[in-house]
Amino acid sequence: MRRIPEPQLDVLTIGRSGVDIYPLQTGVGLEKVTSFGKFLGGSPTNVAVAAAKLRHSAAVITGVGDDPFGRYVRSEMRALGVYDTYVKTSKTLSTPVTFCEIFPPDNFPLYFYRQPKAPDLEITPEDIPEDALQKAKIFWISVTGLSEEPSFGAHMHALKARGREHWVIADLDYRPMFWEDEKLATERVGEALQYVNIAVGNKEECRIAVGETEPDRAADALLDRGVEIAIVKQGPKGTLCKTKDRRIEVPVTEVDVVNGLGAGDSFGGTLCHGLLSDWDLPEIISAASTAGALVCTRLECSTAMASEPEILDMMRAHPEAEPQVTERN
Repeated sequence: MRRIPEPQLDVLTIGRSGVDIYPLQTGVGLEKVTSFGKFLGGSPTNVAVAAAKLRHSAAVITGVGDDPFGRYVRSEMRALGVYDTYVKTSKTLSTPVTFCEIFPPDNFPLYFYRQPKAPDLEITPEDIPEDALQKAKIFWISVTGLSEEPSFGAHMHALKARGREHWVIADLDYRPMFWEDEKLATERVGEALQYVNIAVGNKEECRIAVGETEPDRAADALLDRGVEIAIVKQGPKGTLCKTKDRRIEVPVTEVDVVNGLGAGDSFGGTLCHGLLSDWDLPEIISAASTAGALVCTRLECSTAMASEPEILDMMRAHPEAEPQVTERN
């Protein structure tokens, strides 16, 4: 049998995948919705999709069920330019489905159907592709993958094997319904941060990670943990980024919001794109913030990810969102 070569990856992510079922009517509860759209879902998967949209090779370490939705996840990954090489199929667990409600501009409740357990939480250390992990230019994790075993063990194995020599990015994507309690989340996120170069989270996620919600203190606390680039998303107040040398503040790009759920994933994919393109950090954070705003103007997530021309056009159209850079002594 002909051996298919391993993909040479720019971005390798690990964590959730599934199917997003989004209402095609907005401003009403699910009990009144009569039509829905079906989309590829799961934040780490959508980050890979966003990176692929920006012309990078990307793959996801994840799990799906041996069911029609699992087959859909694999085929949609491929259709959107993401390798499904490292997708594990469970014979006993179902592919997760997520519903949302859409109440613009800032209320988008999510309903996760992942019982009794999602296949992406059944990833083991043996499922980690060691060669791809070492060769990928960026390794991206979401902390929801730390919430249960064996996924926690698999993530820690991957982080330790990867080291900090190349980019490791942690999305501090804390969702309380995935965790036994906050204390466990704080302990495990803290353990993972030892191996991370870049951390990205909102104020609540920073509270879980480092016990701080004030953006500057939260960023400083992440830097104290050894993170090189700390990014705190502040919603309508924009994005704060700190390194040991610079403080970067990017004002929000004002748009008419349709659905805010894909913003963080587009932010993440564009962050990867900027790093891989060797852009200056203020430009990277500005582009990532703009990409997030752009996706907010669209209904879906995975198929709504922004291209580079779209991002650059919106940046030019919103000079008021230019990054403000302060050198730190």
